Amino acid sequence: MTEAPTRRRARGGGGSARRAERTAVSFDTAKFIERNIPTMDILSEEALQIIEANAETLLEEVGVAFVDSPEALARWTSVGATVDGERVRIPKGLARKLCSTAPSKFTQHARNPARNVEIGGNTLVCAPVYGPPFVRDAEGGRRYATMDDFKKFVKLGYMSKWLHHSGGTVCEPTDVAVNKRHLDMLLAHMTLSDKPFMGSVTEPSRAQDSVEMCEILFGKEFVQNNTVMTSLININSPMTFDSIMMGALEVYAKNNQACIISPFIVGGAMAPVSVVGTLTQVLAEVLAGIAYSQIIRPGAPVIFGTFVTSIDMNSGAPTFGTPEASQILYGTGQLARRMGLPYRSGGGLCASKLPDAQAAYESANTLNAALMGGVNFMLHSCGWLEGGLVASFEKFVLDADQLGALHKMAAGVAHDENGQAMDAIREVGPGGHYLGCEHTQANFKDAFWRSDVFDYKPFETWDEEGGRDSQTLASARVKKMLNDYVAPPLDPAIHTALEAYVADKKASEPDAFM
Repeated sequence: MTEAPTRRRARGGGGSARRAERTAVSFDTAKFIERNIPTMDILSEEALQIIEANAETLLEEVGVAFVDSPEALARWTSVGATVDGERVRIPKGLARKLCSTAPSKFTQHARNPARNVEIGGNTLVCAPVYGPPFVRDAEGGRRYATMDDFKKFVKLGYMSKWLHHSGGTVCEPTDVAVNKRHLDMLLAHMTLSDKPFMGSVTEPSRAQDSVEMCEILFGKEFVQNNTVMTSLININSPMTFDSIMMGALEVYAKNNQACIISPFIVGGAMAPVSVVGTLTQVLAEVLAGIAYSQIIRPGAPVIFGTFVTSIDMNSGAPTFGTPEASQILYGTGQLARRMGLPYRSGGGLCASKLPDAQAAYESANTLNAALMGGVNFMLHSCGWLEGGLVASFEKFVLDADQLGALHKMAAGVAHDENGQAMDAIREVGPGGHYLGCEHTQANFKDAFWRSDVFDYKPFETWDEEGGRDSQTLASARVKKMLNDYVAPPLDPAIHTALEAYVADKKASEPDAFM
């Protein structure tokens, strides 16, 4: 019983070196995905033209509401729209003409230039879950999120190789005042990670705080000339734009910062039950939102967004990973590409309460659809649980690990001399094996994608180690990543200036928890 370990050690330093290499702490982040595979185009040219024509008809005949925003109504009037109360009716062709000034792609700069991401064209940038008020882990169960939880998620995002973006409200820290928590969240993204991040959109003044903190981090002139934030502007579907979100959009567009213009739709409740009907409404809403951003500042960077789930007609609960949601994702991607705009959708979406088989199936369906559907910015790519109410630590690392498979799939199939492997086939010949051949030795390290979380061991070894399931393995990985975390370097003067800004802002008004 004691000899086998001795023999393994006696095989020499090569194995030890490889084991050390595999277990060494690494802060590398994979470059954003560049697709070398075709997209899934599910709609015919006839269907696309019908949707586009119907969306223009909706804008002209039904119109969109801009609520509590007289400035927005005045701006629409100035460009030729008809305003009746808070209803804006947009003549056919006007919204699309205004949208034409939006860039087809843009670079979001990180404080570490090596982490910059390109959004648009054939790229895919992965960002974590956004917005849950609850968190869950194997030890503490489901609970309200705290600022400490938020910081842990930012650290995990920084340590996750396949995650390109730090995100925004990865969870909602309920132990900090509503009117001040955005300051702490931004400070965490800016100091605990050097990946790109998102700004606050919960009130226009908080968007302005986000811009001013970025001016401390990057420099004021740099911010005005470059995009350093990509932030989420949700449309109150159906066909309604509120003053909070539009106010944040105005701040960001004016300051050359990117916004995702995204309907938030539960099909059958906030849009028709049919795929084409929903796509028509999505396009109309996005056309109006992007057009408005271009009224504020022609050339302001934007992303054509959509978030659509279906509904369980028995319970009324949203469902995820369904065929209809994927069809809408694919169709919206085609519409965005026809407009020449970056596209946001997808994520590791699920309705499951635990990181279990349901969560895995539903998330895999959406993650793969996002890759094949041409998504350029994938929010919620890891950590989403319970219909977006919960950010799960275990699911965060499980999902983030699976993003590596998307990288591998997106790379396509190499058919160069090495990919053809003719020398290997000649070397091995009939009846041999490839394990020791020169081609295998030269390529084995990166020939196959391999999970850093899943268990590939024989049953006996797995059983001896406690028969750990995926959640248990993920929980151990969370602890290891947080233990290994080392903050990226930041100029102490900038760090001090950011902390002083946050302290001054917090001291300037009383706490508000509503």
